[in-house]
Amino acid sequence: MWFARKRSALSLVAAACLSAALAGCTSYSPAPKAFAQATIQPYRLDSGDRLRVAVFEQPSLSNTYTVDQAGYISFPLIGQVPARGQTLAGLEGAIATKLKQGYLRNPDVTIEVDRYRPVFVMGEVGRPGQYSYVPGMTAQNAIAIAGGFTPRGNQRDIDITRKINGDVLTGRTSISSPILAGDTIYVRERLF
Repeated sequence: MWFARKRSALSLVAAACLSAALAGCTSYSPAPKAFAQATIQPYRLDSGDRLRVAVFEQPSLSNTYTVDQAGYISFPLIGQVPARGQTLAGLEGAIATKLKQGYLRNPDVTIEVDRYRPVFVMGEVGRPGQYSYVPGMTAQNAIAIAGGFTPRGNQRDIDITRKINGDVLTGRTSISSPILAGDTIYVRERLF
């Protein structure tokens, strides 16, 4: 009788541990719809982007500028210009508007991204770290650049952390998913 009760209690403890372990395996959230929508939106600038700004017939103003940690570029004559969250067209308009305020009559400003902010690849990859982003890149491309999967790496799906509209979101997605500059890709360890 005593042995049967102890065995029953051990069975309950084992069942509780097993269900907790299985719940831990399924406690992820798939990538929200905002992940896919963000990849088809116009590119939004953020810290670390390096921009090539050209002001027509103004060689002293045309140069390469980097978006600083506070989200600004420091531009001659007009000072700090907010760039974080702006599209290229939006930033062109903001610079042109400020230059019209007493500096140039009708400034023609064009901006191109000279270098995108990096992506970060972590977890079960050969060389975790920071890597250059290229437009059109997928998670699989970034993992390949980071030395590929380790023998323990989960090759079915990965976790991506992305800033969308000022919010930092993480979701699980396939390795063929497109990524954006500034994304963090995490390759988990497979169970078997």
